[in-house]
Amino acid sequence: MLYKTVGIIGAGAWGTALAINIARGGANVILWSFDGEYAHFDGVAMPSNLVIVQNPDALSNADLWLNVTPASYFRETMHRFVPVYNNQPIIICTKGADSKTHEFMGEILQSELPNCVDFGVLSGPQFAGEVAAGAPTGSTLAGTTPRVMEAGLQTINFAHLDATNDVIGTQIAGVGKNIMALIAGYIHETISSENERAMIFTLCCHEIIKVGLALGAKIETFTGLCGLGDLFLSATSPTSRNYSGGVAIAHNKELKGTIEGIYAYETIIVRAHQVNCDTPMLENIRSKIHKNIRQSAQYQDLCK
Repeated sequence: MLYKTVGIIGAGAWGTALAINIARGGANVILWSFDGEYAHFDGVAMPSNLVIVQNPDALSNADLWLNVTPASYFRETMHRFVPVYNNQPIIICTKGADSKTHEFMGEILQSELPNCVDFGVLSGPQFAGEVAAGAPTGSTLAGTTPRVMEAGLQTINFAHLDATNDVIGTQIAGVGKNIMALIAGYIHETISSENERAMIFTLCCHEIIKVGLALGAKIETFTGLCGLGDLFLSATSPTSRNYSGGVAIAHNKELKGTIEGIYAYETIIVRAHQVNCDTPMLENIRSKIHKNIRQSAQYQDLCK
């Protein structure tokens, strides 16, 4: 089957970058924006085969959907699209978890669209601006069925895609890298010993992987592009919102925007308790981070 028309839900930086990438690959792209706005990238023109819409109905006959809405709006947006869903395969491109229920995005999708059996997850080292500019990018594509894998491999115009059926592991790796980037930024500013920083970073990584394995993930997923690759990108670069958020927290500075790693942190701890996994280092560092952000109205509910 040829996937000639791709519907992308969410016109933030990542959604718009993916829309540009897929349109460059030859598919017609319908980019849904809640308010008609979309991200702009310096020096990057919008392809002629990409249109911006506000009406969900415009995506009803697309061959494939990509949901790229932020984790905090994922459920609400998915619910909005239920009436126009027409058995398309869906690829989730959001890294994160529900801050209240601690569900991963795939679990939310299944609750909102229980008849959707063809869904997958795209996750990896992907800065939106570089994808929009055409920089070579690699990611992990995890899928529940051959149909969704075929759709993703045909349309996502990346230099390299790792294919796997480990949907839960790919999601946990995406959540985990947000946590680790937050921790990396925080300990870089608060701990002078490089030995100690390396110890903390490694033990926290180990605990996240341990939780993932208990939830059914495969160990090799954490060494792939969605794991080690995304970790390298996010936990070593000030460009990473979570890394820079950790730095800001360390200095009691105002946090700009939503720092997904904070919510992801809570989810991993909650899910760890559900499967009886001990996470002493993660919980130790979390308590220190919470002391610094206790005065933030945005996050005070997480720091009680």
